[in-house]
Amino acid sequence: MNKQQIFVKRPLGAADASTWSLETNPIPELEEGQVLVKNHYISLDPAMRGWMNEGKSYIAPVEIGAVMRAGSVGEVIKAKNNPTFKVGDFISGHGGVQQYVATDGKGYYKVDPKLAPLPTYIGTLGMPGMTAYFGILEVGKIKEGDVVVVSGAAGAVGSIVGQIAKIKGCTVIGIAGGADKCKYVIEDLGFDACIDYKNEDVSARLKQECPKGLDVYFDNVGGEILDAALGRLRMHARVVICGAISQYNNKQNMRGPANYLSLLVNRATMQGMVVFDWAERYGEAGQQMGKWMAEGALKTREDVYEGIENFPETYNRLFSGDKLGKLVLKVIED
Repeated sequence: MNKQQIFVKRPLGAADASTWSLETNPIPELEEGQVLVKNHYISLDPAMRGWMNEGKSYIAPVEIGAVMRAGSVGEVIKAKNNPTFKVGDFISGHGGVQQYVATDGKGYYKVDPKLAPLPTYIGTLGMPGMTAYFGILEVGKIKEGDVVVVSGAAGAVGSIVGQIAKIKGCTVIGIAGGADKCKYVIEDLGFDACIDYKNEDVSARLKQECPKGLDVYFDNVGGEILDAALGRLRMHARVVICGAISQYNNKQNMRGPANYLSLLVNRATMQGMVVFDWAERYGEAGQQMGKWMAEGALKTREDVYEGIENFPETYNRLFSGDKLGKLVLKVIED
């Protein structure tokens, strides 16, 4: 049987256990050209909150009654004349929050568990890592000597953004919640400094850490922290809008930046980015980050929880901050 988390209600504000229903259904029968994938791990990402909203976005919303959308990695256990994958292959794609998925393989790619643990393929070598890579290099356009500030610095995307910026010769200041996360960002990831937004004045610390201003701000949180960063922009600075997790559960209107005129004064740019725009170059990014990982220049960390029945409470760790690194749920039953 196949345990699945079915999306049953569009949340107003934060999602809770009533947003999904845990169902047990028969494992799907294969049609011609399909493979059956036994999901081992699923990816939990802040973007999931946006996928639940009805209305125009960069991707269609999850439909009521559908399996909750999620990135996944698993093993092909059956195949019916699929031209790309065979039994025994490990593949990653968007298999949803379920234990088994039948697919024609479109949007999936092979991974090698001998080269990296499976959770890494939905973390640093998956969508979060691709987001970090293209966001900071292609949108942020970093160059050696830049002062780079990254919010959500202990998270799946921010932690990779900052490390790539360090590899490229930048000064990197992180922003994270709590002393433990800031310690991790500095001591484990090698950032030059980290601001604890829960216990420090972010604007004051940015002035201290970036006395001449900042060249690139990579934003994962929005709200007051975005405003603080806008107040420290240097001439021709670049602001990368990757996410706004502080606003996703806002029951009122999303808070926009009050300091946006800093963009005009400093001839700066603010650009949104969605990783799917670079899909044709994922292989390039994966090879480069894999090389950095092998050299010890890029560190990866997955925070893994177990049990598909625990999906709602694990998902909410995205917003409570009770996690470190990439949040992953193991759905296979040993």
